[in-house]
Amino acid sequence: MNDQSKIAATSADRASFPEPGVAMIRNVNWPGTRALYAKEVRRFMKVQLQTIWAPAATTLMFLIIFTIALGGGEGGAGRQVLGVPFADFIAPGLMVMGMMNSSFANASFSLLVGKIQGTLIDYLMPPISTGEMLFALVAASVTRACAVGGALWIAMALWPGVHVAPAHLWAIVWFGMAGSTFVAFIGVLTSIWADKFDHAAAVTNFVIGPMTLLSGTFYSIDRLSPFFQTISHANPFFYAISGFRYGFVAAADTDVATGSLVLLTLNVALAILCYALLRRGWKIKA
Repeated sequence: MNDQSKIAATSADRASFPEPGVAMIRNVNWPGTRALYAKEVRRFMKVQLQTIWAPAATTLMFLIIFTIALGGGEGGAGRQVLGVPFADFIAPGLMVMGMMNSSFANASFSLLVGKIQGTLIDYLMPPISTGEMLFALVAASVTRACAVGGALWIAMALWPGVHVAPAHLWAIVWFGMAGSTFVAFIGVLTSIWADKFDHAAAVTNFVIGPMTLLSGTFYSIDRLSPFFQTISHANPFFYAISGFRYGFVAAADTDVATGSLVLLTLNVALAILCYALLRRGWKIKA
């Protein structure tokens, strides 16, 4: 009788599974996507002193140095830019600059370290689609950017003479997310293309770094010549930083609607490009 019960139970278990070749996941593999996202978040949280607090501390040093050197008084009260004290002007730009740098660092590391350590199969073998993998990688990078941004906001809010109270919360959220997503897609592209850490470092030093520093973080572009103003308007980082700053000081170097449209267009274009390269397996699949 017991044997018959076991046979019946085994038959019931087999009946609960589909026939071989029949897809079990028909739409979005949410558990798999969440698992990859959680893996990426845990990876940078295990070394959060390096991935979150160190970038926040380094960026805060920029605020201290520039407000002391150029501010002309405590908190930069002696100098005004866009109608606000210099410290209040520079703080939001530094905040989103740190967010974007952290987002790129996270996204450019994931697939690259898999190539170098021979663990890339961990990304390719699980039953998740190309879109799900791309979403998880970018979402984890944006999460790290938000963690760095939150740490910086707390530190700057406690710093004497600096005011970082939100004026337009929607602009802070939108431009912070759009800017971090934009560089996360660039990081994914770098991770796909690069074969060693030197390649990723070259993109950081010769592309991300200059574009971030020359985007109006430390100055208003209305002080530049028309030629350099044109160059600034061709820099996508300028729109992210200017729009994010608008969320705090209600003043910007450019129209925030134009900046929103530019970042949205670039994010869509980069998402399509990343998806196409991942799906094709360029420099990933042997």
